[in-house]
Amino acid sequence: MSPHLPHGHHGWTSRREFFNHAAGSLGTIALTSLLAQDCSLAGPAPLIDPARPLSPRPAHFSAAAKNVIVIFCAGAVSQLETWDYKPELIKWDDKPLPGGPAVTFQGPAGNLARPQYDFRQRGETGKWVSDLIPHLGELTDDIAFIHSLTSHSNTHGPAENVLSTGFALDGFPSLGSWVTYALGSENQDLPAYVAIPDPRGVPQNGSNNWGPGFLPAAFQGTTMSSRDPIRHLAATGVAPPADLAARDWLRRINQRHLDRYPGEQKLAARIASYELAARMQLTVPDLVDLSSEPEHLLKLYGADDTQNADKAAFARNCILARRLVEKGVRFVQLFNGAYASGGKLNWDGHNALKEQYDVHAAILDQPAAALIRDLRQRGLLESTLVVWCTEFGRMPFFQKGAKGRDHNPDGFTCWLTGAGVKPGVSHGETDEFGQRAIKDIHPLYDLNATILHLLGLDHEQLTFEHNGVQRRLTNVEGEVISEVVA
Repeated sequence: MSPHLPHGHHGWTSRREFFNHAAGSLGTIALTSLLAQDCSLAGPAPLIDPARPLSPRPAHFSAAAKNVIVIFCAGAVSQLETWDYKPELIKWDDKPLPGGPAVTFQGPAGNLARPQYDFRQRGETGKWVSDLIPHLGELTDDIAFIHSLTSHSNTHGPAENVLSTGFALDGFPSLGSWVTYALGSENQDLPAYVAIPDPRGVPQNGSNNWGPGFLPAAFQGTTMSSRDPIRHLAATGVAPPADLAARDWLRRINQRHLDRYPGEQKLAARIASYELAARMQLTVPDLVDLSSEPEHLLKLYGADDTQNADKAAFARNCILARRLVEKGVRFVQLFNGAYASGGKLNWDGHNALKEQYDVHAAILDQPAAALIRDLRQRGLLESTLVVWCTEFGRMPFFQKGAKGRDHNPDGFTCWLTGAGVKPGVSHGETDEFGQRAIKDIHPLYDLNATILHLLGLDHEQLTFEHNGVQRRLTNVEGEVISEVVA
């Protein structure tokens, strides 16, 4: 008997042991095969030169859209006061919702409440749109509405994450980061991805909405606005000739180091970021200087409004968004609404919805509509996808003892217009009171999958390996909403 074998073991394998080991081995082989299949389903990673990480790259397939502007209305806009007309709410005004919940996110539920604004039919399609947004309402023939979106969260911060990154948790790449990771940018003198905060402040979850997550930092959004250009761009207290000489000296030292260690990609990436910053010192000041815009265009946007400073500032942000895509910037995220403030600074209308929406709509409506008109007039809408979105919707009843609506992630509206979009479409449906999506239900994964598709990107092929997992914007879900694609 071998001294290395346990007592009573004669070096033979029993029939039961043989089949146990065989079953385990077969399971391992099967798992390995499945993992290999998963890896084969993931598309090849974009070929990125660390020295030129934002250089343009081909899409998975040809597409009309080359650039994106996302108008993100923070605070959860009520679909019932804007795009989703529910005449039954008028009939049932101030009556309890049959079988409705007694308590919602912020407390007891009150009675059903009619839309706080009149609706009327617009355009050749006869789409019912609220008087709250008459300028945007005039454009409905060009818009594809999705009325049956759902979210995984009814809390603003996590819900903003779901909309912007596909995940409720922090730390995942934003939509704009995925797009610029895949496609780069047509302009090497400006950031590929720009986030323009609302004049009143940043959204609830701040930089998570434009962060790169685990993607390389080159693909994060750069924040700037017409009121607050990129900070720390110019060297303070240094004369321009001295600044140029110092940068030239640094460039030569870095290049000498790269020549000596040609495989050091981190240094190449850092040099690329510094060189982009240097080029931006020359391009950004002219970009944010709107003095060259004609008076009639400022008037079109409402940027000349002397009575409403927030509207004028948002209008200038809209002009900046147009200028950015005009210069070839790939992805622009334009925020309307700031952080949680009881609805005073964003669309979070819990207590005094109509009073607050009067304020917010006056800031949004004319400038956003003018942006779309201006893009079309310049021929830019043929290659630019415009997305209007919000993190979730609102309940059909008022909160008890208040004049506002609670959070509702179970059925709300976002829309698309521009390149690759089928115009004049209303897709999906909520129930008769607008509480829950009941037809063609789409989680936000589907909206993001559709945006990627309109840019020529397959959301299942656009992946990045992180901690041994092939991650993607749409997690393991997502379907393109073909009904809104031209």
